[in-house]
Amino acid sequence: MKYGVGQSVPRVEDERFLKGEGVFSNDLTRPGEAYACFVRSPHAHADIKSVATDDALALPGVLAVFTYQDLAPDSGSNLTCIAPIENRDGTMMAVPPHPVLATERVRHVGDPVAVVIGETPDAAADGADTVWVDYEALPSVTDTGTALADGSPVVWPQAPGNLAFDWDVGDAPKTEEAFANAHHVTRIQLVNNRLAPSAIEPRAAIGEYDSGAQKFTLYAGCQGRHVLRDALATAALGVQPEDLRVMTHDVGGGFGAKIFPYGEHAVVLLAARLLGRPVNWTATRNEVFLADAQARDHVTEAELALDQDGKFLAMRVSTMAGMGAYIQLFAPFIPTDAAGLHGVPYVIPAIHARVRGVYTNTVPVDAYRGAGKPEAAYVTERLVDAAAREMSIPPEVLRRRNFIQPDQMPYQTATGVEIDSGDFASLFEQGLELADRDGFAARRTASIERGMARGLGIGVYLEKTFGALGEYARMEVDPAGQVRVHLGTQSQGQGHETTFAQVVSERLGIPFEAVQLLYQDSETLPGGGGTMGSRSMVSGGTVVHRAADDLVSKGKELAATALDDQPDHIDFTDGHFHLRDTNRSVSLFDLAADPDHGFEGEGSCAEFPATFPNGVHICEVEIDPATGKISIERFSAVNDCGVVVNPMIVEGQVQGGVVQGLGQALLEHCVYDPVSGQLLTGSFMDYGLPRADMIPDIAVDQREIPTVNNDMGFKGVGEAGATGAPPALVNAVLNGLADLGVTDLDMPLWPEKIWQAIQAAKAA
Repeated sequence: MKYGVGQSVPRVEDERFLKGEGVFSNDLTRPGEAYACFVRSPHAHADIKSVATDDALALPGVLAVFTYQDLAPDSGSNLTCIAPIENRDGTMMAVPPHPVLATERVRHVGDPVAVVIGETPDAAADGADTVWVDYEALPSVTDTGTALADGSPVVWPQAPGNLAFDWDVGDAPKTEEAFANAHHVTRIQLVNNRLAPSAIEPRAAIGEYDSGAQKFTLYAGCQGRHVLRDALATAALGVQPEDLRVMTHDVGGGFGAKIFPYGEHAVVLLAARLLGRPVNWTATRNEVFLADAQARDHVTEAELALDQDGKFLAMRVSTMAGMGAYIQLFAPFIPTDAAGLHGVPYVIPAIHARVRGVYTNTVPVDAYRGAGKPEAAYVTERLVDAAAREMSIPPEVLRRRNFIQPDQMPYQTATGVEIDSGDFASLFEQGLELADRDGFAARRTASIERGMARGLGIGVYLEKTFGALGEYARMEVDPAGQVRVHLGTQSQGQGHETTFAQVVSERLGIPFEAVQLLYQDSETLPGGGGTMGSRSMVSGGTVVHRAADDLVSKGKELAATALDDQPDHIDFTDGHFHLRDTNRSVSLFDLAADPDHGFEGEGSCAEFPATFPNGVHICEVEIDPATGKISIERFSAVNDCGVVVNPMIVEGQVQGGVVQGLGQALLEHCVYDPVSGQLLTGSFMDYGLPRADMIPDIAVDQREIPTVNNDMGFKGVGEAGATGAPPALVNAVLNGLADLGVTDLDMPLWPEKIWQAIQAAKAA
């Protein structure tokens, strides 16, 4: 089949993007719309004494100024968390309210206090500049590592000591026993740095209200229309989900940050209801840093117990995970259940992991590409390399001794996760070959001769895809020769219009060009899980395949009538229904031409079994000891994402994720002033992103080991690069600096930090 599953089909959506024909948030306008500008707190922690709006209202073009009391319905208007965590003692975590505009107190710099509505964006901005808020500043805490310390300022009275939750997984007594009997114990401390999502398109929203129908419509770039609808409707708007329609067209990048409901979404909707006209808002880049959910922010102590041969016996992890000032939609799930893959893909008989979520006066955190899996892989791979160094065992050898083997599948980890498939040892050897591990010694010698250090690092990973949210698909056959597919996932650049068309083309045997993917309107389907957690093809591909099966089943009934026979005598191939043992047939599109019946198929699933994408990433770096500058010389990645729909798109997804992972390891870090609580890296002048000249060609290879956990064998690939790259790079740098006495570094590996570590090692 031309352009079926497994073929490198060029992305069909790129033509309209390159021609400027994409429809992004700021390409949308609504008749009579007004514009919103938010008044945000300059303080990390302060009481709001009063808000003076008269000067703003006196300006020409200013229509209104709203605070929480003006907007909130009788039931209140708050953002919700759908993943609260149960504490170790069986109680539920502390989840304070998250109002869409701050009420009596602000809790981070950028917390929205009021919104000004103007006839033009400039009028709204001018009005916001003249709103006077009288604050009484309070002490703040911005450091996750010290938030639980005695005497730290308390963010919420509902969470004494700033403890949001105290969770654990695994067998603590068994783990303790294994450590007590171990031949060797490796201990490390590390920080997984806080990140700011940096999509090319900032968040934007238009709120609209139909007073006759008493229904809201939100136009917003998001990662899942139904997820956003359901999270906003009841808690933030006080309406049922069917009374909120969410429209999303093209999205200029999401990476997790556009999954969630935000206060701005609710505010433009509530303001539109009060004003009787649409309200439009687009974030400035500064607002992105101050208002979009940030990510990671873990402080971890980890230990690995080994026997005399280097076999892993047990692993123990204790993490403090920053939540920021409020609890976002999935935030407690990310460092706990989502990260519950410590130790894989290795055999570790006993594991105990404890996570304490902490409140700080910082921007809230939530899912970001990888969402817990990169954090777990980073801990595991840093531990393995440290153990190899301490026991004088080559890192490759130590890993080989401990991989879960194919004949152990399905394998249940010590934390209760059942892995269905994978050949980690074979994939590892494929990765070493792709990276030319055998040639590394000669390259290292050449670097040393030039006064440089050279290191090679490995990042093995195993992820768990997000299967908790259901998914829906509907196929409509147009007699003009097109199959329209409505799907609950949402592309933000992944190539969905291409890959899902390949799945349909393969299953129905129709031309690839005859398939159109539609995902703009929440009202076309009863629900959908959106795009997150490497789930789009796993869930969307599954329900699309089921919708195709339903379509064929219904088509056989219709074809039997048209061909005057029985449905069980009808076969379907290449877009046609054939009457068996005859030359009589009718096409899919001919059946749809009958005006007496519609012709569509549906597919759905309430929850999907998890799948386990995995791989090995290998990074090779050269380091200038005189300056601390790192040059990434080679990067190789071999991944098992199950059945591959489009190898070219998979390669692009891996490469994009690798660049994000390298960005975290090298440059990215949200820095807050410890006294004032100000975000010091609130622009791209201060927050570093990787540039093209920093990244080498990224060699990518695949290994297809189908999962048995879904109809198509898909495992997912969207987060692979961001998971495997950070430990590969950090391990490479530590490998290169080992002879200089440097054994520990935390991300990001800024040149200054490298240089200082080298100088400290010399002085020791």
